[in-house]
Amino acid sequence: MIEADWIWGLIGGLLIGCGGAVYLLGNGRIMGASGIVGGLVDGSGRSTWAERISFLAALILIPAAIAALAPTQATTHLTENLWLVGVAGLLVGLGTRIGNGCTSGHGVCGISRLSPRGIVATLVYIAAGALMVVVLRSFVGGI
Repeated sequence: MIEADWIWGLIGGLLIGCGGAVYLLGNGRIMGASGIVGGLVDGSGRSTWAERISFLAALILIPAAIAALAPTQATTHLTENLWLVGVAGLLVGLGTRIGNGCTSGHGVCGISRLSPRGIVATLVYIAAGALMVVVLRSFVGGI
């Protein structure tokens, strides 16, 4: 029997893609999560704070509702090393700042609009992630 955990990835991808399309069609802006959060943090998004807070609330509440209503819980292979998780989160935040965007802005919305910048950024962060996995597995033993 084939495991059905892949369906969660498919559902998540469909939700992110639909969310990006609705956000773009609804207000004409790209749905980049790091830009939405960044605008709240640095104050540049004061004029759209309600929209940004609503987006972030939905980003948390909808998956929580799906998890609560799902008949079975999806399994993950997240390391139990919380220091590694924390460092990884900080590196992702740093990368989104350096790359002027995140996976939702460049990967989902950029590629779907055939943006050269989005395509290049996506290729770079995928390659950097693959390289980091190789380094951590080979030299650090972190994952």
